[in-house]
Parts: sequence; C-alpha cells; structure tokens
Amino acid sequence: MALELKQHLKLSQQLIMTPQLQQAIKLLQLSRIELQDYITEELQSNPLLEADTTTFRDADSQRLQKESQELLRSKWDAYLETYGRDNTPYYEDDERPSLEASATRPEGLYEHLFWQLRMNDFTDKEREVGVFIIGNLDHNGYLTMDTSAICEATGCPEDVVVSAIAKVQLFDPTGIAARDLKDCLHIQARTLGLENSVVWSIIDYHLEDLQTKNYDKISHELGVSVDEVSRAAEIIVNMEPRPARDYSDEPPQYVVPDVYVVKMDGEFVIVLNEEDIPALRLNKQYQGMMTSSCTGKIARDYLSDCFKSAQWLMKSIQQRQSTLCKVTESIVKFQREFLEHGISHLKPLVLRDVADDVGMHESTISRVTSNKYVHTPQGTFELKYFFNSGISRSDGSFVASQSVKNEIENIIKAEDPKHPLSDQAIAQMLKVKGVKIARRTVAKYRELLGIVPSNRRKKHY
Repeated sequence: MALELKQHLKLSQQLIMTPQLQQAIKLLQLSRIELQDYITEELQSNPLLEADTTTFRDADSQRLQKESQELLRSKWDAYLETYGRDNTPYYEDDERPSLEASATRPEGLYEHLFWQLRMNDFTDKEREVGVFIIGNLDHNGYLTMDTSAICEATGCPEDVVVSAIAKVQLFDPTGIAARDLKDCLHIQARTLGLENSVVWSIIDYHLEDLQTKNYDKISHELGVSVDEVSRAAEIIVNMEPRPARDYSDEPPQYVVPDVYVVKMDGEFVIVLNEEDIPALRLNKQYQGMMTSSCTGKIARDYLSDCFKSAQWLMKSIQQRQSTLCKVTESIVKFQREFLEHGISHLKPLVLRDVADDVGMHESTISRVTSNKYVHTPQGTFELKYFFNSGISRSDGSFVASQSVKNEIENIIKAEDPKHPLSDQAIAQMLKVKGVKIARRTVAKYRELLGIVPSNRRKKHY
C-alpha cells in the first residue's frame, strides 16, 4: 500500500490555558496578604501600572485629623493626671516597659543559650564545645550527635565533651541538649529531685504503658499503689517533651480576614477587606508614549504588551473581588442560622450547592474559598469551614458533620474522668438526640478532634 500525503480541514473546540487565564485563576486562590504582595511585584515590573493614591487621600486626611485630635486630647488628659492634684509631676516609669523592650523582638533560643554559656563557669575548651553543641541542637532542643562525632568535629578529648554536655544540660529551658525523650524527662526529674522515685522508674521502664494509661500494670510491676502511679503520671505529663518549644524562631502567624460579615438592621452585609491593597490605574505618561511618533517600534511594542498585561490584571482583580463577594453572600444565605445562633445550627453544605447558586463551576468555588478567612458574629473562620457533609437525623433531616464533631467534643468534656465514654456509648447518646451515626464514624471524628480513646482518657483519682 502506497503512502501519500493529504491535507484535511478539521473543526474542533478546545480550552487553551493562556497566560492571562492562568493569572486570573491564580488570583482567585490568593489570600488578601498574598494578593497585596502580588500587586506590589506587578507595580515594580510593569511601568504602565501605578498605585492610585487619590482613592485613599480623603480617608487618610480624615484619619490624620482624627489621630491629631486624639493625640491632643491624650496630652491634655496626661497633663491633668500629672499636675491635677498638686504641682509635683508623678511618673510610674518602673511600671512601663522601656523603649528597648518594646522595640526589639523576643529573645531567641540560641541567644538565650549563648548568654548562659557566657555567664557560667566553662573552661576555654568546654566553651568551644558548648558553642558547637548549641549550634547543633535540633528544632526540639535535642542533641542528636553522639559524643565521638562531637570529639571528632571539635578536636577535643571525650572527657571535655562529656563535661560540656553535662553543663549545657543544666541550662534553661530544662531538658535542653537531651539525647532523646527519655533523657529529656530524666533531666527534668533530676531538677525536681526525683531520682530513685516512682517518676524515675516510670520514665525508665514504662513510658509506653503511661501513654496507654495502663496504671494497673505499672502498679503491679513497680510494687506501688495505683494512686502513687497516678500522682507520678501527673508530674510526667506536666513535663516539657520539647524544650525548645517556647523559643521557636518562627514568627507568630496572624489570621487577617479577607471578608467581614456584619449584621446591620437585621441583615447580614458583606464587606471585603481591601485595606493595604492599592487601587491600580494606568500611567498616563507611558500611555502617551505608546502613540507618540517619537517612540521607537521596539519600545512601542514593549509598552503595548505592558498595557495589555496591566488591563488584564486590573480586570482579573476586579473579577476576583466580585467572585469572592458573590460566594460569601451565597454561604451567608445557606448558613444564616449558624451566624444567628452558633455551631449547633451549622447546615450541611457542599461546593455544588454554592456553585449552582452563583452560576459558577465547583472548581471556581474551591479556589475562591482556599486560604480565605471571614470574620463573622460567631468568630473568624476559614471559608472552607462552612462546607461539610451531612449526617441524617431520625426525622429524615440532616445535620452538619461539623456540628456532630462539636457535640462529640462537648459530650467527652462532660464525661466522668474515672468512667470515660466509649465510642459506642457516644453513638448511643447521639442517637437519643436524633442523630444516626455509626461507632466507627464517632471514632473517626474523635481522632480528627485530637481526642484519645476512652482507655487513655481514664483517670484513677
């Protein structure tokens, strides 16, 4: 059969992910802070874009006027407080933090440890090893390198390394530079003077039994009463397994709402948080250069591309804000009873419900609710919090799974610590309240809540 070349015409439709469409999808997923950073980058890279500061001028002038009035009032109040009773000024500087205290960040773990290294009695060689030890602690504050490796790395003899480790382990926080969890607990027990005690023996031989609260086994093998085991367990539970926890170098993560839901005159109003998000406009000077005969072709083509990119970005941001507002309005409509009365009135809701309501695809709803937070009269929640499956009631209606989780948590909080409820017992209690739920579902929700099984919740005192 001979091979031949032929040309055919074929019509077809397909969705092409243009860079502009990819940008629009990306903007939907960004949180408010991420959007702010993205706009800042675009302002720096696109000469056709500029921040429209006139939008905020009136608001800024009103804010400055208000702040100046408050400052004048505060100075007058301070004058009256200072000189009102007599003519002798009175200050309480001791109760006020210093400027240095208010302006500097909290002391980190390494700074705290190095300060103690300088303040304690170390030989020069021990101090050299101490610096190495502190620099090689893991994120929990443990020293995972063995002694021989430290000797090789520092060039110091074993007795110097052992001595330096022992001295660093006396530092605050207690348990620092421990080899492992058991060593960490031993250091803390030693600080409390609990060597040769039940606490020490449990740390040595029964940490797994302690985790499962098998107090009877510990009592039998150590030859002490269950009450003694319970008291020792309480001491161990209050120890810190991760000494470096309170000195994390990670900055605190604050949740900034992207949307506010405010009740006004009996209705819920949606307000987008656009604080610090600059309004954008096109630069008129560069626009003029695009049509000027003095501008070369290469520059004109470049400015034309920047112009199209700027227009698309402004349109995409506007579309993002509009979509976020529509989706939030839809969620508020479905979850109005929750906003009025709390979590027990949270309704089952899936992405399809909101998608059908606003006329968008489910994937769009998923993107626009990702990494977004809303402040409501009931608190601040991630938008995805309002989407949850439903569990049937005995009357045929449905209750939100999140409401069931909350009910399980409340039941466990109210249980007798000496006789904790099993998952089956909790399922029966929910059934009495009209919620049909299997024992394995109770167990699943309990685990999601971070609550241990009943045999580990039992207390013996």
